[in-house]
Amino acid sequence: AAALVVGGRRHLAAVPVPPGARTVELGDVDDGVEALLRHEREGAGPAVVVASGDPGFFGIVRALRVRGAVPVVLPAVSAVAAAFARAGLPWDDALVVSAHGRALRAAANACRALPKVAVLTAAGSGPAQLGAALADVERTFVVAEDLGGADEAVTRCSPDEAARRVWRDPNVVLVLDEGRAVGGRGWRAGPPAPRGWALPEDAFAHRDGMITKAEVRALVLPRLDPQVGDLVWDVGAGSGSVGVECARLGAAVVAVERDPAACDLVAGNAAMHRVDVRVVTGCAPDVLADLPDPDAVFVGGSGPATVAACAARHPARLVVALSTLERVAGTALALAAVGYAVEGELVQVSRLAPLSGGVHRLAPINPVILLAGRRG
Repeated sequence: AAALVVGGRRHLAAVPVPPGARTVELGDVDDGVEALLRHEREGAGPAVVVASGDPGFFGIVRALRVRGAVPVVLPAVSAVAAAFARAGLPWDDALVVSAHGRALRAAANACRALPKVAVLTAAGSGPAQLGAALADVERTFVVAEDLGGADEAVTRCSPDEAARRVWRDPNVVLVLDEGRAVGGRGWRAGPPAPRGWALPEDAFAHRDGMITKAEVRALVLPRLDPQVGDLVWDVGAGSGSVGVECARLGAAVVAVERDPAACDLVAGNAAMHRVDVRVVTGCAPDVLADLPDPDAVFVGGSGPATVAACAARHPARLVVALSTLERVAGTALALAAVGYAVEGELVQVSRLAPLSGGVHRLAPINPVILLAGRRG
């Protein structure tokens, strides 16, 4: 009964358009929605928008609503639900991200951080580009092409294999850490959320108290502001406590440490907290050159050259922990010189400690100076 049918080229070709009905191809969403609204204002008869899957899930429904249209939605199975069904996996604990009309970087970082991610793709941000971005990560791709169509194909491969192939649109990519793909039984949809932050030191393996103290991490974490889709560098990682905390909050993390024994501690702490932290053994700043660009950086126990090398990659947020006064002025000036607004504070904490006889004293921990730089 439609007098107007709006849809993408492949959608319009897949349905029987009524004789005499006008069609509008959704090359430009704004033009298509404006044609719908104009048709409605003119009272020219029923209008139908044809879309695949569930149009309320990263689909056309939002574009219609924000422009004033109130559609009656008749959903089908979403591409994400269909892809997980083909893979034979539950997906209530998956993260779903879109690289359709959006930068691929955030989607790739989410795939670095989390064990089960579905990526909605687009031309130029598809399986090949995602595979190239994740070539250094151990993941399995499940690429579902033309789901529900006559030429449907589902392919399992590595990121490297995905990067070397040409894929057909449309497709959706499941990015899986196979060892954690089935997941646990939860009560809410989406990846598990961490309980607590600025965890006590005994939540991490460390040597001789060489760990960023909980009170310091309580100030560092909000300044780094780690989010799903971000990549955080933890440079001079030590035990990796800062990086592991960022990973628990959903960020992808690269921990850089020159001491191989400390690298083992970082890997062990990441495994203990069930997060994915890529550990890079080497001396900063030289080892930083081959790393993907960060959104936030924490520098602990490294010199001015390392701070300058991190700042040269233009992360939005950069936090430096210093134990000596002599480095404060130079570090602050170096950050300000490349466009960072710099704030600083001395973190000096004393903890309650018991003495014999049922009394207590305040036991100080070593003071730390934090310099936080933010761009924009």
